[in-house]
Amino acid sequence: MRLLLATLLLPLGACTATSGGTGTGGRTGDPGLSLETMRTVTRTLASDEFEGRAPGTAGEEKTLAYLAEQFAAAGLQPGNNGSWFQDVPLVEITPRDVSGLTFDTPQGALSLVYGADMVVTTNRVTPRIDVNDSDVVFVGYGINAPERGWNDYAGVDVRGKTVVILVNDPDWQTQSLEGPFGGRAMTYYGRWTYKYEEAARQGAAAALIVHQAEPASYGWNVVQSSWSGPQQVADAADGHMGETKANGWIQLDAARRLFAAAGQDFDRMAEAAKRPGFTAVPLERVAASVSFNNAVRRHASKNVIGILPGATRPDEYVLHTAHWDHLGRCEAAPDGDDICNGAIDNAVGTAALVALAEAHADAGAPARSLVFLAVTAEESGLLGSKYYGENPIYPLAQTVGGLNIDAPMMTAPARDVVVIGKGKSQLDAYLERALATQGRTASMEPTPEAGYYYRSDHFSLAKQGVPMLYVDSGADLIEGGTAAGEAAQADYTENRYHGPQDEYDPAWNWGGVMQDLALYYRIGRELADSDEWPNWVEGDEFRAIRDASRAGR
Repeated sequence: MRLLLATLLLPLGACTATSGGTGTGGRTGDPGLSLETMRTVTRTLASDEFEGRAPGTAGEEKTLAYLAEQFAAAGLQPGNNGSWFQDVPLVEITPRDVSGLTFDTPQGALSLVYGADMVVTTNRVTPRIDVNDSDVVFVGYGINAPERGWNDYAGVDVRGKTVVILVNDPDWQTQSLEGPFGGRAMTYYGRWTYKYEEAARQGAAAALIVHQAEPASYGWNVVQSSWSGPQQVADAADGHMGETKANGWIQLDAARRLFAAAGQDFDRMAEAAKRPGFTAVPLERVAASVSFNNAVRRHASKNVIGILPGATRPDEYVLHTAHWDHLGRCEAAPDGDDICNGAIDNAVGTAALVALAEAHADAGAPARSLVFLAVTAEESGLLGSKYYGENPIYPLAQTVGGLNIDAPMMTAPARDVVVIGKGKSQLDAYLERALATQGRTASMEPTPEAGYYYRSDHFSLAKQGVPMLYVDSGADLIEGGTAAGEAAQADYTENRYHGPQDEYDPAWNWGGVMQDLALYYRIGRELADSDEWPNWVEGDEFRAIRDASRAGR
């Protein structure tokens, strides 16, 4: 028996289920979105039985079987030529016997302890990594952006050297959104993925990012749990041998000690790196060494894909995405629990795919096809969605747009939603219409420096030109206002995010999640019954890609 959304949302106005209307599916308004489905699927996926849903483990096998079963029960058809799955070739690399990171300095050896002071891994598919006596260079934010007149590598040769890099962008402390890198809002240049990519292009042997909690938007505990243990990389013909040998993070205090041992002041140099014209600084007579073995295993993880074929235009597609994976077994909590269950991140979002599929199927097929894609390896760098974006089952030129659901917060209903990347695409208008039915508003990101736009699976599709909408839970709660919303987000980030404490809680307040689920349904339904092709706004970084893609249609 389903528990209906309507009873949760009555205080918010026009959010109850209705019937009638002229849409292809024979129904307008919100359907009976199932709270029971949300609870059951979330509780199951986040249970210890699924062992944290790491790709390439028994937890993945259980997750795949369960999601295929749930998609079928919801009324979907297999989405990949009769199969529920799309293979995603991955390589699992597990660093072992890490030596520690040692710096030979003018003041003697400085040794950083693996886990406590630093973490290190590699994308190279090789059984052994050795970085020996590698000269160390501070390259500021590690950005090479000719279109912005910025190059932290100008005038310095870092081939075979170890580069030390600051997290985020040079203007992240700006309170406005004005600046060479978008002010407070992070650009892709601020992401760790970019920094390692650029270091590799420059020929560095190793790349070390200095962890600072505010510009990173998470604590060292998140780095430690996310970067220790097995790591996933996309399989590649060259085994990623053109990349840096070692990628890692070091604690802020460790960076200060390192710079002091080289006769430099870290804080002063970090401040200098914010200004145009910064020149990279070699740390004189400092050399880095680290070594470790790798356990290497190739395997095919899987995206799970289901489709509700459209009634009149089945070759036009509306996409719904969420990642099913999490970290598996990770750094143990004080009580010995070493399973990172990933309840919020992202069992809830995956459950939303099932509940939405169920509701759309019950309402009847809209004009366009609805695709539900549960992707793998988001936690390893959006690898599953990246693979789909580069190897789409359904042509991206015929994909109207999509909705991404990642880590909805468990709070009471809110007066708003937070839009990640507000103003980037014409999908904002669809969101505004859906919000109007609930008497709610769209808010800008309160922490644009966190770079959330580049941290979830919508980004992989956006890079291919597909307009994607990603909204986060509201910050202005009906009970407690923004103070309560910010407190809930801070509590999750500090105490549960990427840790064993992210577990299912029977006492959760589902009001906010179900409120947002109604928005996803309305937007998806309108897109699927419309004949419009929303685009990125003029001047957006993805507009030209979309225009070129659609030109052939």
